[in-house]
Amino acid sequence: MTEGKETAAKAVGAAADAAGNWSRAGRHAGIAGAAIGVVAAGAAAGVALERMTVGRGMRRRARLALDAAGPYGTLRGTPGTVIAEDGTALYYEIDEAGGAAGHASGEAPKKRSGGSAAAGQGAYRKRLRAALGRRSPELTVVFSHGYCLSQDAWHFQRAALRGTVRTVHWDQRSHGRSARGLAQLDGSEPVTIDLLGRDLKAVLDAAAPEGPIVLVGHSMGGMTVMALADQFPEYVAERVAGVALIGTSAGRLSEVAFGLPALGVKAFHRLAPGVLKALGAQSEMVERGRRATADLFAGIVKRYSFGTPEDVDPGVARFGERLIEATPIDVVAEFYPAFAEHDKTEALVAYDRVPALVLAGEKDLITPADHSRAIAELLPTAELVCLPGAGHLVMLERPDEVNEQLVSLVERACATARSSRSARA
Repeated sequence: MTEGKETAAKAVGAAADAAGNWSRAGRHAGIAGAAIGVVAAGAAAGVALERMTVGRGMRRRARLALDAAGPYGTLRGTPGTVIAEDGTALYYEIDEAGGAAGHASGEAPKKRSGGSAAAGQGAYRKRLRAALGRRSPELTVVFSHGYCLSQDAWHFQRAALRGTVRTVHWDQRSHGRSARGLAQLDGSEPVTIDLLGRDLKAVLDAAAPEGPIVLVGHSMGGMTVMALADQFPEYVAERVAGVALIGTSAGRLSEVAFGLPALGVKAFHRLAPGVLKALGAQSEMVERGRRATADLFAGIVKRYSFGTPEDVDPGVARFGERLIEATPIDVVAEFYPAFAEHDKTEALVAYDRVPALVLAGEKDLITPADHSRAIAELLPTAELVCLPGAGHLVMLERPDEVNEQLVSLVERACATARSSRSARA
């Protein structure tokens, strides 16, 4: 036990040292290292225990093996690009109804505890075909991903709907295959949630110009969906047949504790914008440091992504890590201030007339489940689902449950679209 404590202590010290080294080039050198060290220490003890039994070389080889063998994020559709208001190229993909269906790589892995395999995609297709019917207007489900992710984060949900329902998956500006935000590169406009809402509108106009749509947003993607309603309420009233808000928030994100003690929370919220700006200004050095501390980074990702990391398939855990580590530190810094200003509470009323799903993981440390409960209070007809033991990347951690809820939402949205068409006839 003594050796374990000493190893854990060293890992915590290494976390703070690495954070301090990354930030020494910035003006906030001392406090930057302290602030990031507070967050890093939460994962360091777990990393230390892993280091006691598994060598660094073996861990690196394991990561490479998972990268090579993991099928997650491999589903592709018909590509498209639309130009945002500032000239930024936004990348999207379309999976047409009746196209290639999901395959083995789209099925959720067995739980490490030995649970049953994911429900077959055939059951979903049968239900959705029945709901869509032959005379229903073509419905499109549009997926918006979260902060530091990409459209590939919806891998399991994409597979569940593939071949039956038309879907659109897009990468938010500066994420995934979309271009870096031009307005941010030239300093003419900071990233705001409202800007992301206008980006979504541009994607919808290009990829889903006709027919009813179901909007699905996770975390920042859910905020983007709210911003769309705030700025284009008439469009939402005319086109949206359903909405899913997953692991997201309508505001008050500056009060989130991130699982830290009260003193750490205050310090983090006060210092984080300046710290990230300093780190973003030295992105090359930070990226080298992040690679050098890959074990610590993986530990932090697991702690803040999954509610029960020990039950997550290693391939899925590594996939989540890869999605996050693909986001450059200067993009992380660019987007972070937008969350403190985000408040779309009043805009939610635009979705009160359509079937809505509000889903969260009970152990989410990034957008706590209470934020989803607050959204559900503003959408009294919404289906509120809080999954015990699940964390922020709930769609990867608990794909079966999320897929079931999404299929149910699409069924209800089809009924809504059919009723609206009959009323207009």
